[in-house]
Amino acid sequence: MDRSRILDKISGPADLKNLSREELHLLSQEIRQRIIEVTARRGGHLASSLGAVELAIALHRVFDSPRDKIIWDVSHQAYAHKIITGRNKSFDSLRTRDGICGFTRRSESEHDVVDAGHASTSISYALAFALAREYLSQDFQVVAVVGDGALTGGLAYEALNQMGQMGAHVILVLNDNGMSISKNVGALSVHLSQLRLNPAYVHLKKDIKSIIEGFPMVGDRTSQLIHNLKERVKNFLIPEFIFEELGIKYVGPIDGHNIDALENDLQLAKGYDGPVLLHVVTTKGKGYQHAEVRPETFHGTPPFAITTGKTNQKKTPTFTEVFGRTISNIAKRDRRVVAITAAMSLGTGLNDFSKEFPHRFFDVGIAEQHAVTLAAGLALNGLRPVVCIYSTFLQRAYDQIVQEVCLQNLPIIFAIDRAGLVGEDGPTHHGSFDLSYLRPIPNMTIMAPRNQEELRDMLWYALELNSPVAIRYPRGAGSSQWVDDLPRKIPPGKSQIIEEGSKLCLIGVGPMVEYAIQAGKIIKERAGIVPTVVNARFVKPLDRETLMILSRNHDIWVTIEDNALMGGFGEEVGNFLLEQGLCCKLIKYGLPDSFIEQGKIKELHSELGINSENISASVLRLLSTSHIA
Repeated sequence: MDRSRILDKISGPADLKNLSREELHLLSQEIRQRIIEVTARRGGHLASSLGAVELAIALHRVFDSPRDKIIWDVSHQAYAHKIITGRNKSFDSLRTRDGICGFTRRSESEHDVVDAGHASTSISYALAFALAREYLSQDFQVVAVVGDGALTGGLAYEALNQMGQMGAHVILVLNDNGMSISKNVGALSVHLSQLRLNPAYVHLKKDIKSIIEGFPMVGDRTSQLIHNLKERVKNFLIPEFIFEELGIKYVGPIDGHNIDALENDLQLAKGYDGPVLLHVVTTKGKGYQHAEVRPETFHGTPPFAITTGKTNQKKTPTFTEVFGRTISNIAKRDRRVVAITAAMSLGTGLNDFSKEFPHRFFDVGIAEQHAVTLAAGLALNGLRPVVCIYSTFLQRAYDQIVQEVCLQNLPIIFAIDRAGLVGEDGPTHHGSFDLSYLRPIPNMTIMAPRNQEELRDMLWYALELNSPVAIRYPRGAGSSQWVDDLPRKIPPGKSQIIEEGSKLCLIGVGPMVEYAIQAGKIIKERAGIVPTVVNARFVKPLDRETLMILSRNHDIWVTIEDNALMGGFGEEVGNFLLEQGLCCKLIKYGLPDSFIEQGKIKELHSELGINSENISASVLRLLSTSHIA
């Protein structure tokens, strides 16, 4: 077979079945090259997908998808799976509007079992599919591919606990890219893997267990000696005996880049009656040197140059970078300050902090609930925790925010990164709801910086408060071209009037202030009206005093936010106007009651009508039909 044509002839998993070993090796290389070329243009989760190429091939050769269910945890490592399952030709559209999603999506392919995007869920899903299979008397295999990082999440262990208790036949593939395999351990594991899943061995083990249990116990000492012997033998033979204690058969480690070894153990696991965990060790970023050397950098990457691995560096610092720099400066002056994140030290800008203050930095893994409760405990001991978690992931810790933090009114700063639309990662990662889910909680102060400098100022201000504070800011850079390290005072609870006018009031939240400013300029040019433009700054508490003053000479109000309209800032302004009995026209711009798909942020804003052109056009139409002039 022509080497350049192997991938082109793969239209679905069935086409893998008759390939030779040499062809499978070449196919792995072609898939890797395809992934590298597309992500270099589109960005995406490169390193994790490169590490799972052979695993995806082996899974689709051994199992019969879509009849058999292959569930990818998070699914950021599933690019090879997508290419194999008929999406190679459309893979160039990865992460673009109406293109291939960066995660598994049921609407995209029958081979995508669940809509994924958050970690530690696949084992629960797998157990549910297995239970449904038994209840409905169906016949199919269930496989969950879960990363070693996802096993830091408590949800994974909750599912493992029940799975072992029920004895459901599920195959768990632990894709471990956090360690390497030594030759000795690898050779032993190959032997043990084949032996332990062999039916004859399973029966032999039961027979040996019966014999041991039949030994006459001569006193407590003999009983203890036999118990100790059994435990030592088990711990020697089973490196991860914790799974065995949960009732899950452990197999491995297995070389995750050896298709023969993978297929052999997957075939054996199919015939085992009960839950099995295959410990597969892979190299994150395999096949692309820059990703292998810097796997964390290439975990989720913007477009890059393939030859150098470099991205287009912007001189303007991002909100994330300003947060990281500011929190380090604050920590130098205040020894009480500690930082907490959930497996995102680089993504949240805390990498430098972790090196400068290693004893004041806590990465709890993918365990957002624990992160917040840990912060509460530290606050109760007089420290000032800063919890930095993406908006979409903070949702997982909502109960802890309510019960552990706000109920006790603890001085914890929530730095909410990736608030609002995040772009190409799509609906699982958009930070659409943080204002809506935080606003109802008593004792919580919520701020949204217009730009990077205001984020710096808000972090310093938050330290002055002796109560919970949330600061939400977007992905990427803001409107500031330069940021220094000298904070400015923020008046408590006060908004900022950027331009003072009359009749029309435009209020922006966070970076949406820029849309308000531009819309105001257009309206001024076309209608001769000078609108008042306001930077809300505080979402909670609402700056009622300023709003009351503005209500005296403003008849049209416009609110602009990058959050769900339901429960958002605009809704709160509307409630205020109703309470005061003010007869004003209110237009609210924000995210609709639907999940927003992937695409470039400005592109998505335009589609939703959240931009200066649409806002100004709507206001001008209203002005033309009203008596306001």
